[in-house]
Amino acid sequence: MTPFDPQYPQLRRRRFRPIPVRMLVPNFITLLAICAGLTAIRLSTEGRMDLAVYAIVFAAVLDGVDGRVARMIKGQSKFGAELDSLADFVNFGVAPGLILYFWQLHELNNGGWIAAMVFAISGGLRLARFNASIDDPDKPAFAANYFTGVPAPGGAILALLPVYLAFLGIPKAPAVLTAAYTLLIAFLMVSRLPVFSGKSVKMRVPPEMVLPVFVSVVFFIALLIGYPWHILSICSVLYLMSLPLGWKSYRDHERIAASAAAAATAGSAEPTTAASAFTPAPSDTEDERPTRLN
Repeated sequence: MTPFDPQYPQLRRRRFRPIPVRMLVPNFITLLAICAGLTAIRLSTEGRMDLAVYAIVFAAVLDGVDGRVARMIKGQSKFGAELDSLADFVNFGVAPGLILYFWQLHELNNGGWIAAMVFAISGGLRLARFNASIDDPDKPAFAANYFTGVPAPGGAILALLPVYLAFLGIPKAPAVLTAAYTLLIAFLMVSRLPVFSGKSVKMRVPPEMVLPVFVSVVFFIALLIGYPWHILSICSVLYLMSLPLGWKSYRDHERIAASAAAAATAGSAEPTTAASAFTPAPSDTEDERPTRLN
């Protein structure tokens, strides 16, 4: 199409129309999270593991903020969703794997690199499966409250638990155990384990609870800043302990849904059975010839 075509101005306006500012805000937050993840990789290569972990935690906080901001200001877009997946792979797949490798797994040479690489690949596979199953029509309604497998940010925080414990003064575990733990978290990320998502939690706070909630959040942030390794270790252990509870809750919902479906099927079959009970059976003595021949 040339500029002399009559439809050229309309197509040009459609192609180059400006992007609303509300869509740029969440994408800017996502890009900031990518910067945090890349900075964590650089800090780990320089041996500054504490700052590298801080960068990963900061990226996890931004990952939880960008989606909520996008929904709040109605700035969702397909571009933003794809950018968010890319950021999650870098921040919670590649960066934690490299941090663990430069921290201890390098002692195992190729074995440690394989463990770090498997963790990063598992993060990518987990994100790809999540994107592919968003529009699954066969998913039950209650499944929206659960993740399939440990989410990528949670897996990154859990995988760095040995680093937290080392900063608390606890002696390092052998590198083989650290590699086995890394592979365990990688398996949990790609598994079919139902995990609480927290989406069912209401975000609206009653007016009388605004001040207590605000104080609680500030108090938690102060604890995280003052005692980061204690808080991260406790949160990681509690998260691991909650995994069986999420599985049990999901199974309970499955049983309830199956019982409701069976009751609905039985209820729809009863009227047909009752109607057939009142249908007179044909008599053996009745003439089977057509009426016109009787």
